[in-house]
Amino acid sequence: MWFARKTERCRTADQDSERPRKRRVRPGARFVVDAMLGALLMVTVHMFVIQVSIVRGNSMEPALHDGDRLVVDRVTYNLSSVSRGDVVVLRYPRNPDVDFVKRVVGVPGDRVAMCAGVLFINGKASDDYGCIADKENMKELIVPPREFFVLGDNRPISCDSREFGLVAEHLLKGRVRMRIWPLATASIF
Repeated sequence: MWFARKTERCRTADQDSERPRKRRVRPGARFVVDAMLGALLMVTVHMFVIQVSIVRGNSMEPALHDGDRLVVDRVTYNLSSVSRGDVVVLRYPRNPDVDFVKRVVGVPGDRVAMCAGVLFINGKASDDYGCIADKENMKELIVPPREFFVLGDNRPISCDSREFGLVAEHLLKGRVRMRIWPLATASIF
């Protein structure tokens, strides 16, 4: 019967008093807790997963320009190896508080040399990154394990492995995954 079901659902005052009451949280307290949890989540993601970096200087032109905003993947190199051609954010070996953006051109075991501004990797010309060449010469060197040879794409003005030497693996902060600003040049790497 339709009325019997309704009466089964009705509760008496005694039954209501037996049920535990929900504690009301003040809206201000709830906002503070949510804001703190959100901030903790953002800091954790920034420290361990992704980072947004700003390009300072012109050493990576024409690929990257001064003021570009980059998303840096901080997890990839914990799971896989660094590849030749990767654009990376690294700690400057002479001052680890400063970050640089450079391109990895030599990985462990590679033979790297420059002749009249042309980059040679393992004996073959390897300037296929759209770089601005210079006329510099560099004797061949072999990249040792857990170290990398990095160059800026704007070679004449770049401070890179030719100046400060090879970059140890622990100085790599992450791989550049995308440029998010300016929107007109947003791209995925």
